[in-house]
Amino acid sequence: MFAAERRQLILEMVRANGAVSLRELARVVQTSEVTVRRDVRALEAEGLLDRRHGGAVLPGGFTRESGFPQKSHRATAEKTAIADVAAGLVNEGEAIVVGAGTTTQELARRLARVPGLTVVTNSLLVAQALAHANRVEVVMTGGTLRGSNYGLVGSGAEQSLHGLRVSRAFLSGAGLTAERGLSTSNMLAASVDRALVQAAAEVVVLADHTKLGADTMFQTVPTELITHLVTDEPPAEDERAGTELQALADRGVQIVVATVPGADPAGAGRQRRETPLPGPRRHQPPLRGTAGGADQSTPRLADVRRR
Repeated sequence: MFAAERRQLILEMVRANGAVSLRELARVVQTSEVTVRRDVRALEAEGLLDRRHGGAVLPGGFTRESGFPQKSHRATAEKTAIADVAAGLVNEGEAIVVGAGTTTQELARRLARVPGLTVVTNSLLVAQALAHANRVEVVMTGGTLRGSNYGLVGSGAEQSLHGLRVSRAFLSGAGLTAERGLSTSNMLAASVDRALVQAAAEVVVLADHTKLGADTMFQTVPTELITHLVTDEPPAEDERAGTELQALADRGVQIVVATVPGADPAGAGRQRRETPLPGPRRHQPPLRGTAGGADQSTPRLADVRRR
């Protein structure tokens, strides 16, 4: 494929998705990340896109929201790995809330194997994934359907969550920074996500590395309310994502890193620094609710780099 054709394809992908990782671009155009990075720089010089957090985004400050078809094909390996790890944080007989999104949909497929589980959700996709699961009760909010992510939003969804209390919430979003926390591009979706957070004792954010450092219009979960972040290892050249992980850890977020099969996060022999994991925040309840504090089997970034 000639450089001009390759760059046109890269530009079309970014325009369709709003933001695409270098890893995904390299896979689609069937070339190396080094070549893709060179193409992205050339397109940025022409003002056609911006380089950001290990990928490319549309020009301008905030990233925009993509439709479900685009999201479902973006960073699929990373979402699968994150969902595998996140499912291990759920206990039998637990009551949780799960928000809308393609990553939470992957999580729901794995939760179907957890007996005695109660899942409250505003996502049709999450409910569909759990519809035929044995011994899993699904409770759906009311609300108005958003076709872009098959989530229920509006006052009906928010009112149905009033008075609800569960152990933890699993949420994804469009961007995550240490300064603002989790954010999304849609005001109605953000409002429902905030209601989901209010219903939970703990908040687990599921975000692949392309979301780290991205900032979108509406804040859903401030950093101080995020208990755990489950993410994948950023590529070695993605210094922004690595810096954001460090900043999130410094703010007290417990970070769990999922291993993506076939990924080479160290990249060309370059050694990655280890991000230290801080201790639990003051007054933070233990993840698994054991009498003696946090369960020692809980994966921690300091001693589980890839899982």
